[in-house]
Amino acid sequence: MSAAARVEAAYARIEEVDRPEVWIALRPREEVLAEAAGASGPLAGALLAVKDNIDVAGLPTTAGCPAYAYAPAVDAPVVARLRAAGATVIGKTNLDQFATGLVGTRSPYGAVRDARRPAYVAGGSSSGSAVAVALGIADLALGTDTAGSGRVPAAFQGICGIKPTRGLVPATGVVPACRTLDCVTVFARDLADAEGAMAVMAGTGGGDPLERGWPPNAPLGAPPSPRVAVPSPAALPELSPAAHSAFEAAAARLEEAGAELVEVEIGPLRAAARLLYEGAFVAERHAAVGDFVEAHPDAVEKTVGPIVAAAGRLAARDLAADAERLAILRRGAEAELAGTDALLMPTVPRQPSIAEVRADPVGVNNLLGSYTNFCNLLDLAAVAVPAGDADGGSFGVTVMAPAFHDRVAADVARLLTGGETQTLFGPPAERLLAVGAHRAGQPLNGELTARGARLAGTVRTAAEYRLYRLHTEPEKPGLVRVADGGESIEGELWELPVAALGSFLAALPAPMALGRVRLADGSETTGFLCEPVALEGADDITAHGSWLEYLAA
Repeated sequence: MSAAARVEAAYARIEEVDRPEVWIALRPREEVLAEAAGASGPLAGALLAVKDNIDVAGLPTTAGCPAYAYAPAVDAPVVARLRAAGATVIGKTNLDQFATGLVGTRSPYGAVRDARRPAYVAGGSSSGSAVAVALGIADLALGTDTAGSGRVPAAFQGICGIKPTRGLVPATGVVPACRTLDCVTVFARDLADAEGAMAVMAGTGGGDPLERGWPPNAPLGAPPSPRVAVPSPAALPELSPAAHSAFEAAAARLEEAGAELVEVEIGPLRAAARLLYEGAFVAERHAAVGDFVEAHPDAVEKTVGPIVAAAGRLAARDLAADAERLAILRRGAEAELAGTDALLMPTVPRQPSIAEVRADPVGVNNLLGSYTNFCNLLDLAAVAVPAGDADGGSFGVTVMAPAFHDRVAADVARLLTGGETQTLFGPPAERLLAVGAHRAGQPLNGELTARGARLAGTVRTAAEYRLYRLHTEPEKPGLVRVADGGESIEGELWELPVAALGSFLAALPAPMALGRVRLADGSETTGFLCEPVALEGADDITAHGSWLEYLAA
């Protein structure tokens, strides 16, 4: 579909579904058509909806409160990066005011209704963004997540949501909720699309004082048979029988796909979840918008105002005590999940109706955070994906992993959604060419996989090398670059975490060495080479073109 046709289809869909509560501001069709026509890059043709607590130049930022509105001069860095990659902003979406809520009803612009069941909540606070994707209007949508707002709406709308490790995506140009816990998130109908957008959004240099780059030991992905923690049924008392069945079915699919399930208790995680709003961390909400709320009480939504105002009455000693309590709970959570690669959780217990929320706005909202509130407090990465239906609506699960294990969470989530493993969003990697005993299935391959290496594919060197059989234990080949008479040799390209390459080099025995190897496509990579002194008495096996071919012969 052409860019123009995609834009026309989106505006036709807006008229067809008649959901005005999804949007706070829509750009004129002609303006979007013009921008989309000139877009280029990996996201060219994608239409982007932006939660209205994130700045878009030319559109007001309201944070769901008309009296708070201001006109940003520039895009937030995440928006600028997506636009530079070819995405076109279509409009700003509705939200729980000041991102305070998980229901999507706390807005003067109207309660955002579920895409399939209008009597039910869409999930908040990023409700409008999730529904814009679910209805097929936007291809991508930005949300924010403090307590679960990038995951709860994804579950209710049957779409994917990625909540990265805190700080990987800059939050500059975002109206804060709880500044030290906030994350910018992305929604998409497909996990690969969400990962592609997140790869563009992530990175330092966004002017955020809390931003963090990938550490050199960040894993490149999940192991072939990941160990996945699953809470015991008793740890999930809020789940309905249908939701329990859906969750058990998702866990079974994960096991069938090759994961090893480990049942755990999640007491420390549940206790940490209660700290987010029952403890003093909520004081950050007052630090963010408390002065405005107190100066404009009549302009603030009736549920949001008291929450923010109460947060301003907390004492510093309470925050200090809760910080210590959280540190203890974090250690407990680490002990509970030790030896596992990821945690599988239901995203939410159930989907309430809008009427239920109106009858008990705080109680129902708190219920929805039962399995999400602890995530940012404990510094976890999370990927929310659909997992069937329950109780007449969409059911979703979330895969969580430790900070900077975002790629692990995505790989485990993909075992549920299907499709090939993606490497779009993840830490930087070092490439290493293996031509012999470190190749897949060979005796020294474990030295690579134990360091988190992942096979990228089979390649050939430039026609500048000769291959020798060395008299070592175990038997291995030696690759040597020559001035004349060289040939192209087959090998495997592996990707390693940055820190792993250094440790591998330190442990590498003579006569093997690492150096630059030229590939057939003209590029260069680090690869296994051999000291020339080891070639004395070695057998020249270049004619075979590959160590594996030599072994087969």
